[in-house]
Amino acid sequence: MKANTPSLILYFLALILTIIFDFLEQDFIGMYAKAIVVPSIFIYYLITTNYKISIIQGFIFALCFIGEVFNLMEVEASELGSLFSFLLVYLLLLRLIIEDYRKIKLRKNDYLPVAIVVLFIIYLLVSVLGLQYEKVGQNHFIYTIYGIILSVLGCVSFISYITKGTYLTLLVTLMTTCFIFSDIFFIFNQSFDHSVVLALIRDTTQMLSYYFMVKYFIQKRIENIRVRQ
Repeated sequence: MKANTPSLILYFLALILTIIFDFLEQDFIGMYAKAIVVPSIFIYYLITTNYKISIIQGFIFALCFIGEVFNLMEVEASELGSLFSFLLVYLLLLRLIIEDYRKIKLRKNDYLPVAIVVLFIIYLLVSVLGLQYEKVGQNHFIYTIYGIILSVLGCVSFISYITKGTYLTLLVTLMTTCFIFSDIFFIFNQSFDHSVVLALIRDTTQMLSYYFMVKYFIQKRIENIRVRQ
């Protein structure tokens, strides 16, 4: 067994338990399973990379954990605390991805799929913010900024995959898609009557986003090492 296997098993175990407890509507017990996800995938990343991590990646893991802790707390500031944490996560991820995005050149046959992706993401942004505005009261501006940053992250990720089509850009796209769906279904769960299905999709995509994020970090590190050699 590889040294990083136990932490990966723990991550998937926490993911499965989260799904089971969501299905059984045992939110209190499910909180403990969710609390394990980020630390276990973080340990998996550290062991896989021989304990080498950049400052930005360290901040991303820390902010993801803080955001999850805020989600588990039932206090008045929980929602805004989680919102700011993940807003910073998306900004830091955007900074990492833009380093590769500068090398992208659009070809003529890329214009149509890129336009479709951008229009679709803008449509999602406007539609979802329209639902959320009824519940956020004085915080319209904060949610708008959050939505715009996530939309830009989505556009950059999808355009990167359309134009380059590499394994690295695939991981980025899967990560971003999971973040987008997690946030969308989080809002759906707030805007409509509680639904087990909505909660399952929200939590599953949120947990999977961390897995694809770590895979992206690992693959990016591998490619950087190859370039140096």
